[in-house]
Amino acid sequence: MSLVKKSALLAGAIAALMATSAFALDPGYRMADPNNTLVIDTTKGQVILEMYPSLAPNHVERLLTLTRQHFYDGLTFHRVIEDFMAQTGDPKGDGTGDSTLPNVKAEFTVRHDSSFPFTVATRPKGSLIGFVGAMPVQSQVNELMAISNDGKVNAWGLFCQGTVGMAHSYDPDSGNSQFFLMRGANSSLEKKYTAFGTILTGLDVVRKLKIGEPPVNPDKMNTVRVLADIPEAERPQVEVMDTTSPQFQAVLDATRKDKGDNFSDCDVTVPAKILNAAPVTAEATPTPAAPAGR
Repeated sequence: MSLVKKSALLAGAIAALMATSAFALDPGYRMADPNNTLVIDTTKGQVILEMYPSLAPNHVERLLTLTRQHFYDGLTFHRVIEDFMAQTGDPKGDGTGDSTLPNVKAEFTVRHDSSFPFTVATRPKGSLIGFVGAMPVQSQVNELMAISNDGKVNAWGLFCQGTVGMAHSYDPDSGNSQFFLMRGANSSLEKKYTAFGTILTGLDVVRKLKIGEPPVNPDKMNTVRVLADIPEAERPQVEVMDTTSPQFQAVLDATRKDKGDNFSDCDVTVPAKILNAAPVTAEATPTPAAPAGR
């Protein structure tokens, strides 16, 4: 075999190895859960978000179901508010529409025991604040489990920049197909709207969407796909820092040191990148005003 052919074979073998997540994974990182990650291709670029059934199983299942029905393909961002959120998922495009599926009951909080996959970041009086996957979450302290009837306590997702929430009407159990992506943090939504996921990459894209209620010539979701359903050759390889890792602990420590007494989970960006594309880094944003709904 010629040296040229040997070199070509070696290069091919190296490329094949680099294409596998096991070879490419950085220390302290994990691959995004392909079965609970959505890839949203919009008119402004791509947004990749990861959802967490441990927080809101019925809401996660609803988005997976509608995505696989191609329900979301072509729908507009009909309500986009600066420093707040971008809302979509309405087939009518005016905030009054839903899918034909039954409404989903509110999952504002989840009851959990000590096995809950929760990384504690800080301990304000009477509660714990940390992360489930890449999502900021607050919980009652575990000590309360001993005096609760079911041996469990409440936890809920925080509405930081990048959080994915389900819209509803005045009826809290009226969530259906409309969801929103937080452009900035808003604590007033906590335990009033179901938070069930977070943007891994593409927060900058969400912040580029046209503003309005509705916007003039609104941006669209061209396609929405479950990561696991995308052919392997086309699938984004999304790497996100494992919030249980020492590397993430270093990120937390550095952020706490920088923010001091003003530290909150919303100050922390969980690093994520697409291995077969340019890395994407989200930025923090100021706290906005009124809550989302329809």
